[in-house]
Amino acid sequence: MARAAVRERLTWQDAKVGAVVRETAQAVTIVLEVADWPGHRAGQHLDIRLTAEDGYQAERSYSIASAPGEPLAITVERLDDGEVSPYLTEELRAGDELELRGPIGGYFVWDAGDDPGPLLLAAGGSGIVPLRAILRHRERTGAAVPARLLYSARSLPDVIYREELDHYQDVRVVYTLTRVRPPGWTGPARRVDAALLADVAWPSGQDPLAFVCGPTSFVEAVAEGLVGLGYPQARVKTERFGATGGS
Repeated sequence: MARAAVRERLTWQDAKVGAVVRETAQAVTIVLEVADWPGHRAGQHLDIRLTAEDGYQAERSYSIASAPGEPLAITVERLDDGEVSPYLTEELRAGDELELRGPIGGYFVWDAGDDPGPLLLAAGGSGIVPLRAILRHRERTGAAVPARLLYSARSLPDVIYREELDHYQDVRVVYTLTRVRPPGWTGPARRVDAALLADVAWPSGQDPLAFVCGPTSFVEAVAEGLVGLGYPQARVKTERFGATGGS
């Protein structure tokens, strides 16, 4: 009800596509130019609306991939049976126009300086998108908050932002691959379980703040596992979507 009420107050704006960047075989990052964008917080999302020539409209919500102060961007993963994502990932080009409204959301957000606890970020598939915004915000602001990332994906080629994530020197990044592993792979090769969380997560005594995003099954498993490790439920923020990703 609250999210619906917020959307009622938001105004649709015209946006121009500044660039489309291929991230993986299934995912692209779309840079958007919006004249009256009010700014956003790391972890928020926005709505996209497409209108066909016959007047038919389709709306979808997408996490914002960029940090506050950066050019607005979203990352979209193609769903083969999707109505909107195939167009956004395969047909959209720089210079095209679409409509958006936002930013939306005030729960799944992180502002540098607001919480001293170390960050634990857990992503399943394209659930990495808002967590990437958090990591970029942390880096841009020079925040000293320690951070760790656990990322569950089907295979290494499915890891969105892999080159960027591998660039971090002060963030422990752990990939766990659920479907296909490359020759010589020595990292985790399973769905996230209690043992993996116990290895990667900050000890609960350090009062960590966790952000978990991905398919419902992934989010529920990770959130339950963290509570089992002693994390207070209020310190485990979750955002979930349909049954896709690396869970």
